[in-house]
Formats: sequence, C-alpha cells, structure tokens
Amino acid sequence: MLSVNELAFDLFEDIAEFADDFNAVYHELDNGARIVDCGVSTIGGYDAGRRFTEICMGGLGEVNFRMGDIKGIPLAFIDVKTDFPAISCLGSQKAGWTIKNGNYFAMGSGPARALALKPKHTYEVIEYEDDFESAVIALESDHLPNGEVMEKIAEECHIDVANVCAVVAPTASLVGSIQVAGRCVETAIYKLNELGFDTKKIHSGIGTAPIPPVKKDATRAMGTTNDATIYHGQIMLTVKAPEIKDYLDKIPSNKSKGYGKPFYEIFKEANFDFYQIDTSLFSPAEVVINELTEGIMYHVGAVNPEVTLKSFGLL
Repeated sequence: MLSVNELAFDLFEDIAEFADDFNAVYHELDNGARIVDCGVSTIGGYDAGRRFTEICMGGLGEVNFRMGDIKGIPLAFIDVKTDFPAISCLGSQKAGWTIKNGNYFAMGSGPARALALKPKHTYEVIEYEDDFESAVIALESDHLPNGEVMEKIAEECHIDVANVCAVVAPTASLVGSIQVAGRCVETAIYKLNELGFDTKKIHSGIGTAPIPPVKKDATRAMGTTNDATIYHGQIMLTVKAPEIKDYLDKIPSNKSKGYGKPFYEIFKEANFDFYQIDTSLFSPAEVVINELTEGIMYHVGAVNPEVTLKSFGLL
C-alpha cells in the first residue's frame, strides 16, 4: 500500500536541502529532529506554499497556481488534484491532530497522522494504515516547535525523534494562505465523510480556490482562509456510487444556517467559540460530481463573489 510518509519524506528532503530556494529556513534540533520554517521567521512564498500543501497531502496531490479574477479583480488561485482522495485528504491533509505541549499549540496535519492514528476512527473508515520509519508533519503555528514537542510527536508516531520532520507556517502568512486554500478538495471529501458517505468510492478530486490575502493576525487570517473555500471553492469529484444522489443537497456551504457573512464576523458573533458555529459551513461553495455507474453529472451550490471580496477587503 502507498505510504504517505515515505512520499512526503522525499518532498521534505528537497525543501530541507534547498531551503534558501524556497525562502524557508532549515533547523536541526539537538535531538536530531528536523524543521523547515516556511513563515514563522521568514517570508516564505508560492513555492514553499506548494511544497507545504503537497506534504500535507502525503505526496498524493498535485498543486499549481494561476491568475484568475473575481468580478474583474485579478487574484491568484490554487488548483489541487488527487487520484487518491480518501487517503490524501482524510488520511493525511485533514487537520486532525491538535498539538499541545506547555505553551506550544499547533494544528497538525500531514502524513504523520497516519502513524499516530489521529484520529483513529478516520483510518478505520478509510481502511488505511501506514508503516514508515520517518514521520512528516505539517504544523499550522506562529512558533516553531522545540525538542520536547518533537519528542512528543515521535512518541505518538512510535518512532525515534531523529526521524521526525516538520514544516511550519502561521495561518497569517503567505504559505498559510496557500495551504488552507489548498484544502478546497479536502473540505468536500471531509463533508461527505461526515455525512456518512463511503469516501473510498470517490476516485478522484480536483478543485480550485482563490488564495486569500495575508492578514495581520491569526484570527482574521482564519476568517479569510476559510472564506476562500466556503464562498469560492469549486470542486469536481469522480465517484462510483449511485447513492451519491442522496447526499447532494447537504454538500455545499450555502446549505448551512451560518452561511452569508464573512467567517470572521460569524466567529466574532459566536464569541470566538468554534463550538457555537454550524459545522456544515465548512464546505466548498460549488461541487460538480461525475457518477460513473450511471454516467450522470450532478451540480450543487454556487460561488458567492460578494462575500469573498468583502472577506478579502476588496468590497
């Protein structure tokens, strides 16, 4: 079976060896753990954002950039595709591991989750397991992890700490904006999984979302990065499952009762408590599905340029 950690390890080795070429900074800790800073103390960039996103997807996704526009305003877009949606999106890219150690906090995603089984139920549902001597984790944080944090990650992954590799970027950074927008396909796969659909029946996924502007702080950045997909993420899935028609109405974000405002406003109204937000909001704006058994195309949802531009500060 494919190893997301083995595939991502090759990607990590490249950015670690040529960190300067990515506007990144390489660190090796005293315990042997290795870290590439993609935005904490450095500017990062599009190449670092691409590599960060590819590592998040366990080497099973392809990432590209292009210029597009929203209501005539030129903006950068990210295009993501994968032929292994359940493994790459749920088994790797999903931010399913909260890293807490003392004052350190990060959202963990990437292939290391498959070794630590974070969360275990996800891997049971997609029937995937990984076995590799190194772990590669992507940390969304405005601080670099210390040796103790890396030791904890190693322990959870059942490997030596010298074999733990991490890429790190804050939400409020260019790489942060890129990698969150790069989760556009994942949001569709995640939503279907939450609805109880067997995501192993999704054979490919391709999607696009605008890359949001970098904001001055993590909370506002959380708003714009989520809005990129909620209000302008466009996804196409290839599925072999006639029962997909029973899930269509619940997929797009516009079915959520919280839909219609920039995420930061919704978050503020909820007193910055995620548990007060309707989770069905975390979905792509528009989805097209090609069902192979019957050769049928389905289309649900729609982009919302006005809220997208308002969130980005362009309206």
